[in-house]
Amino acid sequence: MPSRNIIKPYLADGYYHIYNRGVNKRTIFKDEQDYSVFLSYLKTYLLPMDTDMLKAIIANPSTSYKEKELALRQIKLNNFDNRIELLAYILMTNHFHFLIHQTEERDVKVFMQSLMARYTMYFNQRYKRVGPLFQGRYKAVLIETDELLLYITRYIHRNSTDYSSHKRSHLFRQPSSYPNYLGELKQDWVKPDFILQNFDKSGFNSYKSFVESEDNDLEQKAVILLHKLELD
Repeated sequence: MPSRNIIKPYLADGYYHIYNRGVNKRTIFKDEQDYSVFLSYLKTYLLPMDTDMLKAIIANPSTSYKEKELALRQIKLNNFDNRIELLAYILMTNHFHFLIHQTEERDVKVFMQSLMARYTMYFNQRYKRVGPLFQGRYKAVLIETDELLLYITRYIHRNSTDYSSHKRSHLFRQPSSYPNYLGELKQDWVKPDFILQNFDKSGFNSYKSFVESEDNDLEQKAVILLHKLELD
């Protein structure tokens, strides 16, 4: 029987919580370079591709062979501008989480296959290994309510929290979209506005308060909603 959330209902205009981990829970990001490369792939896929500029580089007789090859390789890549919106992400050492909105029915599938195959190729070449890097196909959960969308971003942005001593430690230390939500970073390929429109810019009803609050009622509600999501 297929694992829960591997077979997915692909819907146009759908929102999905996407996650996957390394095979046998192995590390998939060993250092800052690995994080940087993965993020650069997201940026390349999600921002508009300047095909005119790339074609000009290829056609220019003064362009070096290396530059032509790089431009040609880039122009052949899938591009998901206006097809995929990345609302939230976090990269942990052995897994990642995304919240994604897709335009057409199969956009998520093509996007994730392209991203995971490309990163696996990079990782295997760098560390001189062979075989799959990720634990099977990515997992995806269709998010069907606005309330759950909010709690999924909270869950994603709190994913690096260490609760081993029942209190926060090194909160938000992993690369994530959270600084975009706080206005501390601007990654044009991250789209926080859809979530942030539900919150005030500061104070008790701010997104920062929503994510970082240790309110027990909020925690309990989040657990119930996320548990229900996993069971559906």
